Amino acid sequence: MAVSGTTEFDVAATPAQVFDAVAAIEDLPQRSSAHKSATVESRHDDGRPKRVRAKVAAAGFTDEEVTDYTWDEPHSVTWTLAESSVQSTQVATYTLTPTDGGTHVKLDLEIGVKVPMPGFVLKRVLKSALDTGSKSFKAYVEGR
Repeated sequence: MAVSGTTEFDVAATPAQVFDAVAAIEDLPQRSSAHKSATVESRHDDGRPKRVRAKVAAAGFTDEEVTDYTWDEPHSVTWTLAESSVQSTQVATYTLTPTDGGTHVKLDLEIGVKVPMPGFVLKRVLKSALDTGSKSFKAYVEGR
């Protein structure tokens, strides 16, 4: 089973600053309570993260996930699940639009699991991830 959702928010930072915040993978545990650790395993030629390994805990499960990042600066960044023992799907995209006061950010997220999980629990995990990816991320970007 997979669920998806979208949230939008404004950040008082330039698109370049938002991209730099996404690229700060080592700070994931500081801005996301689900992330217990995160490391960059490989980088694109421009130095941006390409493959990331993270330990996450959500809905009573602990998982080690590997995600691949695709950067389309200055428009978007997408990460896609490459490996996981719990998740079957994870695709997320931040789409950025410059504004007079900073950047409008749209977060699209789809998650799915391999393990049996009631739909309402998976939807709760999705809501938590969208909140973290918007409210917590906004606070992180603006506090840098």
